Parts: sequence; C-alpha cells; structure tokens
Amino acid sequence: MINITHKSNTLRKAIAEAVVKTSSAATIDAVKNRAVPKGDVLEFARVAGLFAVKKTADMIPDCHPMPVEFAAVNYALGEQEIRIQMEVHTVYKTGVEVEAMHGVSVVALTLYDMLKPIDKGIEIASIRLVSKTGGKSDAQKLALNEICERSQAAVVVCSDSVFRGDAEDKAGVMVAELLSQTGMRVQGIRVVPDEIDHIQACLKELAPTVDVLLFVGGTGLSHRDVTPEAVRPLLSREIDGIMETARGYGQTRMPFAMLSRGVAGMVGETLVMTLPGSTKGAKETLDAVFPAVMHVFAVKDGQKH
Repeated sequence: MINITHKSNTLRKAIAEAVVKTSSAATIDAVKNRAVPKGDVLEFARVAGLFAVKKTADMIPDCHPMPVEFAAVNYALGEQEIRIQMEVHTVYKTGVEVEAMHGVSVVALTLYDMLKPIDKGIEIASIRLVSKTGGKSDAQKLALNEICERSQAAVVVCSDSVFRGDAEDKAGVMVAELLSQTGMRVQGIRVVPDEIDHIQACLKELAPTVDVLLFVGGTGLSHRDVTPEAVRPLLSREIDGIMETARGYGQTRMPFAMLSRGVAGMVGETLVMTLPGSTKGAKETLDAVFPAVMHVFAVKDGQKH
C-alpha cells in the first residue's frame, strides 16, 4: 500500500452513484409495494452497501483500513430505473471515494440479485464517483496551492557547526526543496551561528523581502539552542496554533516532539516559523502545517496576495 504516515487526518467525504435499470415499470411498482418475493429490496440492499463500505480494505488490496464515521444510502426511483447514491465520511489521512464506490456497487448488485427473478432484463447501467472533498482536489487546498505559487521564501539555518564548516547542512537544503515543491520561490539558504544577535539581525534583514521565513535549528533544550529566544521578541503577532499542530503531529510519531520549543507568528507581513534542526523533525513540521498554514495570507487584514 502507499505510505500515508506523513499525512494528517482531515475530514474527507465522497459520494458515489449507481443506476440500475429495469425492463418494465412493473418492477419498480413491485419494489415500491414491497412485493418482491425475496423481500424488501431497498432495505436489504442498503444494509449490504453499509457492510461493503466497512469491508472495502478487505476487498481492494491497495485500500487502507480506516474509521468510517458516516455512511448513508439514498434512492431515487424513476419509471424504469433506481438511482442509488452512497455517501461516506471519515476523519483520516486518505480519501473515501473507493469506499463509496464499493458500497454503491454492492447496493446495485444486491438490487440486481433480488430483482432478477421477476425481471430478466434488469441491468446495472453505470457506477461513478459524483464528488469528493478533503484531498488534494479540495477547492480550498487548490486555493492554498495558488497562494504558495505566488509566495517567496527564505531559509535560515541556525547552527554553530554548520556556520564553522564542521558539519554539512542537510536540513536547510531539504526544507528549501520541500518549499520549492509547493510552488514557492526560495530566495536561498542563509547560515548563522547559534547567537541571538546574529539570528535577530538575519530576521530583520530578510523578513521585509519574503512572504515566508523559516529558521531551521536551535529549537531544542541545549544551552546553545536560542532560536525561540531570538525570534519571539520580534514577532508582531504570535500564532500558537502552528507549533501546537506541529508538536501534536510529531508526538504521534516519536515521544520527544513535546520537547521542541519552536515558535511561529508574523513579523509585519511575513510568516516566520522555527523548525527543528534534524531533517526528520523539520520535514515533519512542514508535513504537519503545509499548505494549510498559508491560509494566513487569505485572512490577514489588508493583505492582497
């Protein structure tokens, strides 16, 4: 199966539709009047569809088992057709379109099985996905991606050893690459020592020139980790939820994320964030908050982006 461990849980919905066509209006009348010999066709099929939604991962090899938090079957009966819609919701890392389509397929098959003794011309005419939300195609996420593509960013690595040339910068390079993948134009990577005055001077210089400024390193508990102390006094508005989200995301993956002291907020019109110095920690922070964090530019008063 595809690796989804880096994704965050979000509300995801899908609606799928199937059409069962009959050869005569008499079949539809039998369904309405509950006169089909095998029983109440619509209710039997509804239950079968709900079971199918929950068993999707058992039947489709690449589907992930997931919590199904809502599922519903709705019917519309025409003169010679039964139109079925299956709606499925979850709060999870991946979408439920296959679950919705699997469920509606089984509803249609159950209708076919129960009606074929009285209608030899019955057929399943179509099965299709009507809509899905919560994934990459979500309109809001598309809007966030557009904001990313209009934004400029800079990365500052806070590390004594990298500044001296004793160590290679990997985390900063990785962060710059991930920002570029969102569509952002990355101005470059600056390296400074773990000194409050150097970090603050770099922030004051770069913040007016970019939309997003990320500091990598210095968020831990060693005596030389001073990035939060340097950045926090210069924030014009701190945004606690960004780092709360990042730490919560990291804590589900390793037990020491709670020790990160990262901060985030605005410096004028610029979004400033501090990330851990490890490549894994920095990547997890970006995975946790991007692209949703770019919504700050959609709601900030007076911002035209």
